Amino acid sequence: MKKNSRLSTYKNFILQFILISFSVRCVFYVWSFSEIDFSILSFFRILFTGLFFDIGVISFFVILYSLYLILFPNKWVGSIVDKTCTYFFYFLTTLILTFSFFAEFTFWEEFQNRFNFIAVDYLIYTYEVVQNINQSYPIPLLLFVVFVLVFLQYYILKKRNVFKNTFTSKRTSKDRILLIAVLIVPFLYGSYIDNNDAEWSKNRYENEISKAGIYSFFSAFKNNELNYTDFYKTQDLEQSFRTLKEKLRTPNDTLVSKDNHSISRTLKAYNPETKPNVIFICLESFNADFLNHFGNKKNITPNLDAIQKQSVFFENIYATGTRTVRGMEAITLSVPPSPGRSIVKRKNNRSLYSIGDVFKEKGYSRTFFYGGDGYFDNMNNFFGSNGFDIVDRGRGYLFEDSFTAKRTNIKDEDIQFENAWGVCDEDIYKQVIHEADMNYAAKKPFFNFIMTTSNHRPYTYPENKIDIPSGTGRDGAVKYTDFAIGEFLNIIKDKPWFDNTVIAIMADHCANSAGKWELNVGKYHIPALIYNLPNTPKTKIVKQASQIDFFPTLFGYLGWEYQSNFYGKDINTIEFTDQRAFIGNYRKLGLLKADKLSILGDQNKSYFYKYDKDSNTLEPENKTLAALEEIIAYYQTNDYRYQNGLMKK
Repeated sequence: MKKNSRLSTYKNFILQFILISFSVRCVFYVWSFSEIDFSILSFFRILFTGLFFDIGVISFFVILYSLYLILFPNKWVGSIVDKTCTYFFYFLTTLILTFSFFAEFTFWEEFQNRFNFIAVDYLIYTYEVVQNINQSYPIPLLLFVVFVLVFLQYYILKKRNVFKNTFTSKRTSKDRILLIAVLIVPFLYGSYIDNNDAEWSKNRYENEISKAGIYSFFSAFKNNELNYTDFYKTQDLEQSFRTLKEKLRTPNDTLVSKDNHSISRTLKAYNPETKPNVIFICLESFNADFLNHFGNKKNITPNLDAIQKQSVFFENIYATGTRTVRGMEAITLSVPPSPGRSIVKRKNNRSLYSIGDVFKEKGYSRTFFYGGDGYFDNMNNFFGSNGFDIVDRGRGYLFEDSFTAKRTNIKDEDIQFENAWGVCDEDIYKQVIHEADMNYAAKKPFFNFIMTTSNHRPYTYPENKIDIPSGTGRDGAVKYTDFAIGEFLNIIKDKPWFDNTVIAIMADHCANSAGKWELNVGKYHIPALIYNLPNTPKTKIVKQASQIDFFPTLFGYLGWEYQSNFYGKDINTIEFTDQRAFIGNYRKLGLLKADKLSILGDQNKSYFYKYDKDSNTLEPENKTLAALEEIIAYYQTNDYRYQNGLMKK
């Protein structure tokens, strides 16, 4: 390396990173040596693959400094400005990289992996992570060591006159060409190199050591997926499918295919077939205990309390997760939660078999309504690529041209109130009524999926609608959400299509899920009901149910015979001994059966508890083989079916 060079700091910084990353990779190799299929060839492949990804990482870190060196005038080289910018770049990036290397060691110690979705997830659960780190490590000492190492790296470069050469040498034309060439590198990596390209070996440890931690982190941040087979307990796949089919079977269904991995069943009707319109209202962040029926004395849900007494009411139903996209995944696809990112936000989620396909088979139009911009959380892409038309407040990008969905934007003149999350619930219901009128005029049965937004922070809504001022808290937002439902029902009762329209209502998830337990079961208990169901008296379903069972149960009431690939079941066709609910929180995957809770955790762990519903507490219990096999069967097969395209139509 040329000593007297304007690029002296630049080149030494890159070399410094590559040498340290090489050392970290070697430490991981020795650390995991007993798990590695050692060979000289594989060892060198690890090193060269790692070097390839290290180049990608460092190319992103030097983008700004490369531009600085290209554009900064030679006449100002060595000035205070030049020294300030160079030292700032060097110390900030060296501090970040040194800290990340330290973090990688602690992450590897716990998970035996480079950074992945779990690391990204830590950014979401900040309080828990900070408390965990603070109680697990001597933070002041670690920070002191990090700063000492940063200073040591600086001292070595200073003793070698690296900074002096940078400030006493002019940039040459060759330097500029080199810098421009380096700027092309991050573009190539960002466009063409996937983190999975490092997975060349059948040995997971060799693949992980080949990766670069920072590259893996940003890849996980982009994709947010947690590979089930790497992190969770598995068993023989054929055994899992055999167990699954046994658990899914009910007296009114018949397996269609002899394929070991197919769960397709023909469901026979037990009621005369009817085809009413269906309006489904998905309530944002709505706990079961907001209702008077479950003990709430604040009278914040008078309309839901009233129609609950006239409906098919699910007494004991649980959401699968803690976010809207998790609820949408469960409701539309009727599957248990996936680890990591919801399928709604994943790649390859087009043309999946969903409740929309059952409605399509019966001749229904299908429309998704959202008061905000459905670009958020990939909702429009998910619904649009799975057969739904869209009505939302967005004005921009919708989905790829290959999708056939129609989009309708909510107009300014149709809005009385709007906040950061979108129009108020009353305004979205106006859109629903308008679309319903058009479908009725066209003599087309309709299925409308409405995602409400008003019960969301900042809890604002139109003034003078309820007796709680807007923006004062959750109770007001809940009461306004309930008020809007009441107004909606009052309006549509005079419509010619009302008598032939079912109103289905269920929450996407609860308002919060935090607590002392790994999965706080009570924080997944949600309200759900079916109102105005033809030829059906008011009914209370007391069996334990999952969010994924809601529409299969509705289809049963409607007397529909159809082919199902769902994990959800018609609750009316199962025995109490078969009742179950799925709950999860990105990292933990749970199966609740009566008062028994089984949990699969990352790091191939499993936990078993007895759940006391009255006190919402968990008491640890000994593992049983049958319980472990059953929970693995559900989650392993669900992951396999998604990864291998078996959820497709």
